[in-house]
Parts: sequence; structure tokens; C-alpha cells
Amino acid sequence: MGAATSIVHFEKMYQDEAQKPLDASDLTDAQCREEVQRMRKLLKEKFSPLQEMADIPITSPFRDVPMGPPDAILGIKEAFDKDTYDGKVNLSVGAYRDNDGKPVVLPSIRQAEKIILDQEKNHEYAPIAGLAEFVEVSLKFAYGADAEVLASKRVAGLQSLSGTGSLRVVGEFYAKMFGTATRVYVPNPTWGNHIAIFKNCGLDVRKYRYYHPQTRGLDLEGMLQDIWDAEPGSVFLLHACAHNPTGVDPSQEQWKMISRLLLNKRHKVFFDSAYQGFASGDSEQDAWAIREFIRDGHFISLAQSFAKNFGLYGERIGCVSLVCSDEAEASRVLSQLKLAARAQYSNPPLYGARIVHTILSDPSLHAQWALECQGMARRIIEMRQLLRATLESKEEGAGASSSWAHITEQIGMFCYTGLSGDQVKRLAEEFHIYFPVNGRISICGVNTNNVQYIADAFHAVTAQSSSKL
Repeated sequence: MGAATSIVHFEKMYQDEAQKPLDASDLTDAQCREEVQRMRKLLKEKFSPLQEMADIPITSPFRDVPMGPPDAILGIKEAFDKDTYDGKVNLSVGAYRDNDGKPVVLPSIRQAEKIILDQEKNHEYAPIAGLAEFVEVSLKFAYGADAEVLASKRVAGLQSLSGTGSLRVVGEFYAKMFGTATRVYVPNPTWGNHIAIFKNCGLDVRKYRYYHPQTRGLDLEGMLQDIWDAEPGSVFLLHACAHNPTGVDPSQEQWKMISRLLLNKRHKVFFDSAYQGFASGDSEQDAWAIREFIRDGHFISLAQSFAKNFGLYGERIGCVSLVCSDEAEASRVLSQLKLAARAQYSNPPLYGARIVHTILSDPSLHAQWALECQGMARRIIEMRQLLRATLESKEEGAGASSSWAHITEQIGMFCYTGLSGDQVKRLAEEFHIYFPVNGRISICGVNTNNVQYIADAFHAVTAQSSSKL
């Protein structure tokens, strides 16, 4: 039944009702009969305009909604898929690939899945805070099994939806507890979703200097100056390891300087840890900055993701934690985190959390996973070395002025090449090599089969640019 037909139907129904004769035998009171007549008259008057409305066209309330901007990475993937060239290369992929360019499921993950299947688990809702056993092993993974903050029960933690969901829960918590005027400083550059997440929480998002384009390394002086200049009590988002997109991490001595200045200015520290174990191949080493800040006395917030290091990209497994002053405070903070989670997604997913818990709680499986994660990190490191060596071998005596040392000085799956937007465009149009215009490449897309082709193309666009100077 169409909208106009429906209106006519209801209008006729009420008109028919109003015109029905009264059955006086059912009424014993004259006043009651008068009231019924009055009500019928009112109904007729109320619904008679519906006939006039029947011919008015009904339009969608969404007709003026504008098209949202396309996702940059998705656009690159679409262009890559449309390219029919056999030797095309996608260097934008944000997931690990083997030397043949194929996705990888770690053997330890497969083994954990078999264990879970044999346990015949049900599919009931998880608690709002997630699986308690998963949260426990996640916190030990980040803070250390013997961490004082865990022994004293002063960490509020709950399972969340990978990195994005973890960041959003904390962002909502900040907005509610400290107000939307709270300033959140993110590194320049940073993972693109950081800014969108915090802005959608209503927070005041700002940037601090981080990457130095000329040195292709850390702009420590600029970073420290921005920390000093920021309003006391601001939030500073830090990448725990393998900074995305630059691959530039502070040294331990630089981390100490950053920590002490943040503490001196009474800023709040929020760590985003998406690559623990996946950066250096050692999960303990990759957690160094987090633990150093705890030792210095920071009350940090932490967002953990298990997408990259466990290869559980589609399972959306993460953990949120805030370090508090005591157990009672942690309990209050957790109650607020649960309220934020409840309003967003109610309950986190079970399957991936069970996998991570099974691995981290079993010494044998944990050791196996550590070796497998180390293998992934090693391949990335080796591809960095190979790409740099291949590029430098081409430039010997060629007169090109580009330096490629930064490729091996950076860490993690992403590398900031230093290539310009025009050079990136040429690489796509002439050489069928695709990655974002900011020059960030995923080292996971480099392998022994395509590294020579990539180096040839990079050399071609940089040598030509140098010759024009």
C-alpha cells in the first residue's frame, strides 16, 4: 500500500466510523450518547484534511545528504585493482604479506583455534568489559607480568574493538570527564584516523611537531618545544613503537627526555600500541616506552590492538587500560569506561579474544607465537635492507642526489620514503606502483620478486627530479 493510498484508506475508515448509526439499545444514558456523537464529530473533523494530503508527494528525508570524501587508501586499492598491468605493485596495504604477496595466518593462531573448537564454547554475550581472562593477559603483555601497577590492582582495563574502538572509548571518557575543551595533541603526521576519532568525540585536536622532512627523522627539538608550549593538562598521544606513518621512533634517551617534560608540564599521556612484537620482533623491547613512562610516574592511558602482531585484522581485538592511583580509583574509572563502551557497541567480540588469551596464557603457544612474530618482523627488516641496498647500488656513479639511509633507520611495517606527491603520481601512472601521496609505503608489499622493479622506478623518478635542480 503506497503512502497516498494509506492516507485515503485511514481517512475513509474514520469517516465510515463517524457515519455509523448508533445502537441505542447499548446506551442507557442520554449524556453518554451525546458524548459518543461529539467524539465522532471530532474524529471526522480531525481526519478530513487527510484527503487533501493524499496528493502531496512524499520525498526522502535524506535527499540532501552530501557524498562523503573517499577513503584515501580505499581509492588507491580501487585504482590498483583496475590496473591491468601484470607487474603492478601495491605498496599501500596495511597488513602483513609473505614473500609471495599472500596473507598469512600464523600456525600458533591455527593451533589456538583448534583448542577453542575442542572446548565447545558457547556464543553468549561477553560482559561489557569483555573477557576478564583476555584483559588480564593483555595487561601483562603491555605492562609486564610482574608490573607493580598490576599487582596493586590500580589499572582499569577492558576489552575493546581493536585500535579504533580503544581510542574511541578513551576519547569519549576524556570528553565526559575533562570536557570537550580538552586539547588532544597528535603527532604531525599521524595515523589519519586519530584526528577523526577524537574530533568525533568533540575534543579539541591539535598537532605537535614530530617528523623532520629534511633529516627524515625525529624532530625532537620541535616536539619538545610543542610539549612545553601546550596548555598544562593537555593530552599527548604517543605511538608506543613503529610510528605510523613515518616508521620513526625516539631512541630510549629521547623517550626519557619526552617523558620527563610531559610529567613536568602535567600533561596526560595516551599511548597507542598497535605493533608490540611486530616492530623489533621482541614484544618486551617494543613495550619499553610504555613501561618507562610508568616508572617515571605517569598515569597513562593505553590503547592496544592485536590486529598486526597476531594477524587478527578482521577480529577487532583490542584492550583499553588507564593507570590510576589506587584500586578504588581504578574501579571508578572502569565503571565510566564501561558506560562509554556500552553506548558504542555494548559487548566486544569473543572469538579473537579467546585466541589471544589461549596463546598468551599457554607458555608453549606463547613462545611459538613469539618466534612467528619475530619472523614477520625479520622479513620486514630484511626487505628494508634489500630495498635500500638495491636503490643505493643503482645510484652509485649515476649522479642522483637521493639518500636512502632512512629506509633502514626507520622501523615497523611503514616507511616514509620522502618522495613528493608528484613523484608518487608518476610512479602510479608510469610504473604501476601505488601508495599514498604522502610517500608512505608498506614494506610488507616489498618482496624479492618486485624489489628490483620498485628500486628501478624509484630511481627513475628521483634521478629525473635531481637532474632538474
